[in-house]
Amino acid sequence: MIDNGLLVQMLLGALLGLSVYLPLAAGQLSLATPAFYAVGGTLAALLSTRWSALGATADGGFPVPSFLLELVLGGALAGLLALLVGRPVLRLRGIYLAIATIALVEIVRVAILNLPFTGGAIGIFSIPQPFHDASGYLVVALLLLALVGWLCQRLDAMPLGRAMAAIRDDELAAGCMGIDTTRVKLTAFVLSAVVAGSSGALAAHFLNTWNARQGSFDVSVTTLAFVILGGSRTWLGPVLGGLVLTALPELLRPVGDIRLVLFGLVILLGPVLAPQGLMTPALLERLGALGGTGHRRDRGGQHDSQEKPS
Repeated sequence: MIDNGLLVQMLLGALLGLSVYLPLAAGQLSLATPAFYAVGGTLAALLSTRWSALGATADGGFPVPSFLLELVLGGALAGLLALLVGRPVLRLRGIYLAIATIALVEIVRVAILNLPFTGGAIGIFSIPQPFHDASGYLVVALLLLALVGWLCQRLDAMPLGRAMAAIRDDELAAGCMGIDTTRVKLTAFVLSAVVAGSSGALAAHFLNTWNARQGSFDVSVTTLAFVILGGSRTWLGPVLGGLVLTALPELLRPVGDIRLVLFGLVILLGPVLAPQGLMTPALLERLGALGGTGHRRDRGGQHDSQEKPS
């Protein structure tokens, strides 16, 4: 049964998939999304529980404007971290970049685990709630996903998006054409961090508790699976992958422990049966052509009926 709580988790999965997609759109395999996710969530948890100026009430309530401010601040702090570490890290390529970003994930996780004000292994709990039920989080998550999706769609028509595509296809050729590859890759990395940081701030309030495990290496593997299953050539792919792979374990819960086996088979067989992912540009073109054909037929039928004499 899909309820509002599961829908929120699915949308968070889609957002994290888009966070992985943005550097991939520039040809960079970054697995740093959980680090930025953890940074945003930790900041939101600390601000809402330790800073009374944001308006947390004694009964666990929290003002919605303060919650939205935390989304912005979580994304900004994660983006700042990406800006600081991105320039040296993005000098690496391929598997070496992936290893470096995994190291960043572990550094952030250990830092959150050992800082005296983050609650250690227990973490931060009783995070104030801006909404009485999951429907409020669902609306915010939908709006955030729509905003990020619109940005990704706009990138295709912007010089930045075309530069990212050129670097993905051939970074050396893109540099020879005058594209500042370092700046473009860093911009994609920072955008990825902002998306993950804002998602973390949303997740901290939704989950009501936050600890270092939220930004572990396991999350890196899971978010990468979102992109692999959904497809990395269009932003709709990670969205689809995030929605499906987040919902699947819950939908398979009635079958018991075998659900984990089935979940693993989906991740294993998905790239084999659909090497480019479930959502590809060619598929979108075919769907668009079918829609255009049906629209033209409807208009043609209306035109013919108008020409027939009464």
